[in-house]
Amino acid sequence: MAPLLGTTVDDVLEEVLDEGPDDLFVVNPSADMIESVIETATHYEGELPEIRMLADRRLLKNVMDDFLVATNAADLIEADTLSLRTVEDSTRSSLFVTESQIVALVTADDNVGGLVTDDEEFVDAAYETVEADWEAADEYTLRTPGISRIRQTLDDEISPEVEEDFENVLASLESARGDGDGLDEVTISLLVAARNRVLLYDISKWGEDVGIASKATFSRTKTKLEDMGLIDTEKVPIDVGRPRLRLKLADERLQDSDPSELANVAQSILAS
Repeated sequence: MAPLLGTTVDDVLEEVLDEGPDDLFVVNPSADMIESVIETATHYEGELPEIRMLADRRLLKNVMDDFLVATNAADLIEADTLSLRTVEDSTRSSLFVTESQIVALVTADDNVGGLVTDDEEFVDAAYETVEADWEAADEYTLRTPGISRIRQTLDDEISPEVEEDFENVLASLESARGDGDGLDEVTISLLVAARNRVLLYDISKWGEDVGIASKATFSRTKTKLEDMGLIDTEKVPIDVGRPRLRLKLADERLQDSDPSELANVAQSILAS
């Protein structure tokens, strides 16, 4: 069998998926490979196999700190398509392993090639070894909610307009880590809520219920954004108890921004 040649991991993986395997092991993936597997599986139009990813624990955790990647991974997990397990250290090459073939990923400059063997005896032995490694590995629990659940609950519990703005903001980001490489999910939620003048109570309750962050985290982030002049609040009286706070955008640059521009404008303000 000829090597699977491609310019990206996505190209190689799509050829593996097109073979129609019942299951697929992803062994010792790099950070880029983890992201590519999740991205490709999320958008693959054919039937997906059961994907079992065996990765370095610290590397996997670092990749899953990106909200965009983690929410797509959570969707795949909730659909029983993806499982994650970890090892503390692995010296193996990055591999795709099915019951019929082994594909070793080789990178040369910006090109990625998949070196393939379908030798039955070798594949059987390798598959058994990887399967044993999988059984001995630790399960990785992803606590991020799936993006489908986030979209649906935002639409149902807050408003369709907020859900649409949230989607547009995410689509404008390459990553969402909150460490200078994209805004974090709580900040995004609060900015979108402020753009739509949603109550802090409502967006923080939604965020806690869906599993994004606690109400306390939303409150602390609100205070930080308020101190930095990005958002403001106004008191809304209620029948019983303390008035609730309605969020609104404070900076004119944010007020004039479309949802697709909101994140970039906010990041530029935070960096100034």
